Amino acid sequence: MVKLTKIYTRSGDDGTTGLGTGKRVPKTDPRVVAYGSVDETNASLGPVLCALAGSEDPCEQRIATVVGAIQHDLFDVGGDLCMPIGPGEDSAMMLRITPEQTRWLETVIDEFNAQLEPLTSFVLPSGTPLASALHVSRTVCRRAERDTAHLLHIEPQKTSMETMRYLNRLSDLLF
Repeated sequence: MVKLTKIYTRSGDDGTTGLGTGKRVPKTDPRVVAYGSVDETNASLGPVLCALAGSEDPCEQRIATVVGAIQHDLFDVGGDLCMPIGPGEDSAMMLRITPEQTRWLETVIDEFNAQLEPLTSFVLPSGTPLASALHVSRTVCRRAERDTAHLLHIEPQKTSMETMRYLNRLSDLLF
């Protein structure tokens, strides 16, 4: 477990931050933007869990369980993005999002879709507080997708394609 003795380091006062490799980069670096957007996606799921807190509805309890697992996965996605893939990388030593995590999202999407009627029109981002919170999370996740796609475009050999797949499935699930 990570133990922070101080929340501030002053090392970012010059507009830079450290990647997982220790390399300092500008806070506007596309890699930092991508994992920052993933962090925002994770934070946007907090109100979803708050809206579900204390629910005795089995469907809502299932959603809360899924969202809790996704929040842990998003830490993995952020960790993956903050560690550029290097030559000769020992992948067993690196935190990388896995195809199994993406396939799990597909299973959950199929599970929830089986309970829904087919869509016949666009869905307005409103409804209940829970539905509204999920719509916000979906749009924040789509931004994380775009930021990760940009990073993949400029650093394809240093970025895991699985992060893109995971975010794409997650935004589908949040829809």
